Amino acid sequence: MTAVPNVGWPHGRPEGVAVTERLALFPLGTVLFPGLVLPLHLFEERYRLLIRDLLERPGPRCFGVVAIELGHEVGAQGARRLAEVGCVAEVREAREHDDGRFDIVTVGTRRFRLKSVDRSRPYLQGEVDLLPEEAGPGAAPLAVRAGRLFALYRERLAAAGAAAAEALDPPDDPVTLSYLIAATAVLDGHDKQRLLAAENAALRLRAALGLLARETRLLAALPTVPAGQFLDGSVHPN
Repeated sequence: MTAVPNVGWPHGRPEGVAVTERLALFPLGTVLFPGLVLPLHLFEERYRLLIRDLLERPGPRCFGVVAIELGHEVGAQGARRLAEVGCVAEVREAREHDDGRFDIVTVGTRRFRLKSVDRSRPYLQGEVDLLPEEAGPGAAPLAVRAGRLFALYRERLAAAGAAAAEALDPPDDPVTLSYLIAATAVLDGHDKQRLLAAENAALRLRAALGLLARETRLLAALPTVPAGQFLDGSVHPN
């Protein structure tokens, strides 16, 4: 998967109480965050069917990306256990190949909490609560601290040989900054899922500060940086 900062929210930053919807689900071995671009190469028949169903509908074409906690992305068994919190992906571009495969580009829009899963169709569907996006108490000063540490972390990444760790201008909005840090830091799936599931930006930034401090110390001690899922520039296959 390639995650690219998408400055601003596709339909404005959502607020308010949770809203229940039914979504097609796309389990992945990684975590998608609001505001990030996710290109996908679809070759399994169930996901070809999913995108065809979406393309037949008017208006926003969305499905839910949810991380796999047990199981695999492909194969007959597939995902056996899914994370509780995922992210809605809106299809922005879709190109069908002659053999029926698709290349699509999606953008993460907002988080959801998975309430139930329907496995009766070729692809999963779920009842989800769309979650509000709130700054939370003390978000502004936390954003200042996190922005500074994030800049240092990116400098250390670049010094360790991460070609994609160019300088970024951190956004002022705490919610947007919290997702930018969560998506672009080289962290394992457990840490990223924990950041996605944080109730608000303040809690996410507080957790990110601890993770960034840990990773910055590690970078100071390591001669090179390990390859990360957001540094290889690849397209994520289903």
